[in-house]
Amino acid sequence: MIDLNSRRQGLDIEAEILRICKDGAKKTWIVYRANLNFAIVKGYIEELKGQGLLSENDDLYQSTEQGLEFLGEYAALRKIRYPETTKITTEPDRSIEEPENK
Repeated sequence: MIDLNSRRQGLDIEAEILRICKDGAKKTWIVYRANLNFAIVKGYIEELKGQGLLSENDDLYQSTEQGLEFLGEYAALRKIRYPETTKITTEPDRSIEEPENK
């Protein structure tokens, strides 16, 4: 059985970044919410932008329509693969207040 508490894989991180950016987020907020460092986030942002899943406007990153589709498909696949342990949402996490400068 796969340990779901182990390190996240690339797709998991990409989905997390897209979820965080659903309503728009600055890079600092992505780093904070995804619990990653700036160098790693920079690489994922460039990859997601290159794939058309993420857009950037004035230092604000936003999941594109294609990115939101990816997020929905990702959640559906996780639910099928891990039905007893998966609780994935496509909604932004509001459990921690967002910093004032996003």
